[in-house]
Amino acid sequence: MPRIRLTVEYDGTNYSGWQRQENAVSVQQRLEEALYKLLREDTRVTGASRTDAGVHALGQTVHFDTASRIPPEKYAFALNTMLPDDIRVRASTAAADDFHARFHAKGKIYRYMMFNSPHASALFRNSHAHVMNPLDAALMDAEAQAMIGTHDFKAFAASGSVAKDTVRTIYACRVARSGDEVMLLVHGGGFLYNMVRILAGTLIQVGCGKLERGAIERALEGRSRLSLGITAPPHGLTLMRVFYEDDTDEAEACFDGILNRFSR
Repeated sequence: MPRIRLTVEYDGTNYSGWQRQENAVSVQQRLEEALYKLLREDTRVTGASRTDAGVHALGQTVHFDTASRIPPEKYAFALNTMLPDDIRVRASTAAADDFHARFHAKGKIYRYMMFNSPHASALFRNSHAHVMNPLDAALMDAEAQAMIGTHDFKAFAASGSVAKDTVRTIYACRVARSGDEVMLLVHGGGFLYNMVRILAGTLIQVGCGKLERGAIERALEGRSRLSLGITAPPHGLTLMRVFYEDDTDEAEACFDGILNRFSR
């Protein structure tokens, strides 16, 4: 059966996360329900990242198989008439028969947004973590550079993580400020469960003086979660893009583009 690749955007506020669950509504469930309405066949979709409850995506990659003869580029238009307003298919294309959205991913860019002000924002309440204490974004950016390279990130694994291999490679990691907004942007070959949120929470505590500079380096050396900060709330996190063999050369330009647009 032909394999279809989707690029999906969603606001994760009202969902239990990407992955289908028995007692809660997920993004995967809503997408599979829309596909059933369109195709009249049970269709299982596979996503590149199992984002948590409240986490958003601008570029989640998804694949599914179908016997339908609908032209691949038409799926985006058809599905968007059946999906809720907080989920949108941004693109649909044909994929190779062996393409796998999760296992073939070569890298991902995640963004974590903070609203740094004594008072919370009404407009950013679902997309930015509110941080009351003043943040030193330059200090946070300097601290974040310890992430770059191939390391054993065991200290960044969430409690209860079942990952057997905790070695990952981070290609770029930056923190920037624009007015009251502070952005953490990170590009890696792969991430542990809650790794970016633990990083964000650690940088927040370094940025407001609750953790001494060098916390990340100490955690990497000692492989201890206790050396790091709290796990930041999920709603500040967005999966920006997933990269594959055919587009990895675009990753650096994509990262720089996001950073430059924010810093203008």
